[in-house]
Amino acid sequence: MKTILVPVGSSKNAKSHLQYAIDFAKAFGAKLYVVQIYNVYTKAGTMIKVDHIIERESKQFLKDHVASVDTKGVEVHTKTFKGKLVDTLEKVCEALDVDLIILEPRTNSIKDEVYLGKTSGKIIKQTQIPAFIVPEGYTYKPIVKILMAVKSAITKKEGVLRPLLNIKNHFKAVVNILLVKTPYHVEADFELNDELKDLVTNIKFAQSPTTFQAVLEHYKSDYPDLLCVVRRKRGFFNKLWEDDTILKKDFHSSKMPVLVLSGLK
Repeated sequence: MKTILVPVGSSKNAKSHLQYAIDFAKAFGAKLYVVQIYNVYTKAGTMIKVDHIIERESKQFLKDHVASVDTKGVEVHTKTFKGKLVDTLEKVCEALDVDLIILEPRTNSIKDEVYLGKTSGKIIKQTQIPAFIVPEGYTYKPIVKILMAVKSAITKKEGVLRPLLNIKNHFKAVVNILLVKTPYHVEADFELNDELKDLVTNIKFAQSPTTFQAVLEHYKSDYPDLLCVVRRKRGFFNKLWEDDTILKKDFHSSKMPVLVLSGLK
């Protein structure tokens, strides 16, 4: 875990979130990129060119934002980019060789009932960048127990488990895996490869219509410090991803970080 990226929005939680990201980066000895992505939509003939103005204001905002927290000796870089959010973020992460992106649940939403707002939801849904969602106002603490929930443990992509492995090894955490038997389950789904076997301490089984529902039923019995789930085309957050907003009433993990891995297959 050498490079971590934090996109910055306009939420009231931005300062607390940045401090968590700095504390997390310090624990790993990682450098931190604090970025803001902007776009300008104008009708022809209605506005003068304002790109340079927005860029200047964005740079100053990031500078002031970083100055408002304790960087604790962490190497922090601020950068602004113009472009479409998802496309630009993917290119930036590739260029900077980013290992993990740390997200606020609601970068711009002001609705109290929202858990994951449109911006963060879009990043989670439309990219394959490993993401770490930190609850609002959450204070950094070591991760002792991790709950990983999947309906298929088949792992084909090289390095996909690396963020989880890094966190487990750094904190010497216990990883419990919840294997969820859904209506479309086949026996091969529960065959753990050697990498995953070495990673996991305990194996639990659940029968549920979706991984999402199984987590709601089981995570309180474990009281994990971190929930780990996997992106799939029709996966964990699918029940809530018909648009890009996730409500707190539908997802109760508003007091626990969530690590979202890219698809295992």
